[in-house]
Amino acid sequence: MDDGAGNGNGHHVQMVELGQLPGGDNPPQNAGAAVAGGGGGGHAPDFDANDAGTLLVVATLISGLSYQLGTNIPGGYWQDDAAGHVAGDPIMRDKHRRRYWLFMSGSWVAFGSSMLLTVGLLTGVPAGSRFIRAAFLVAYSSLVLTFVTSQPRTSLAIDIAIWVGVMAALAVVTSYLRLDRLPTWAQAAFRQLLGR
Repeated sequence: MDDGAGNGNGHHVQMVELGQLPGGDNPPQNAGAAVAGGGGGGHAPDFDANDAGTLLVVATLISGLSYQLGTNIPGGYWQDDAAGHVAGDPIMRDKHRRRYWLFMSGSWVAFGSSMLLTVGLLTGVPAGSRFIRAAFLVAYSSLVLTFVTSQPRTSLAIDIAIWVGVMAALAVVTSYLRLDRLPTWAQAAFRQLLGR
């Protein structure tokens, strides 16, 4: 037996570490890490790297969540016909009218844009295209809008400011997901945040 790798019939099995080439022609383990902005190996996350199947799952989840939000409105529904309301009407609509319409608009837009995202992916639109990025951005940020507006004790102006901030952050992330594409000041800030 040679190096404990024999199999008993005189044949030898060479044990090779996963990802290593036999014969010593192996690249360093973290080659490309400086180029990729950190992480192990040469893989740098990128919105373009997402395949249509992954984005299709995300689009389906957003569709399901936005549908549930639109049918299960926070606060529930009136149970009786009294004091100017009808049984089955949303309580939120009567007590917080502007918040209700903003909530419902966010829910409808999230549902519609996630459906556009689904149709685009199913018809072969490339996952990194502007259409897919825009549909993802609108669907995801609209879902955030429905969440922040579902809290009745917060200021509506603060809710809208949070939504705008999330939408801006998503626009940056979907455009510059790779660290090496960020401006140098942002790369330095992320590296400091990650401790690298």
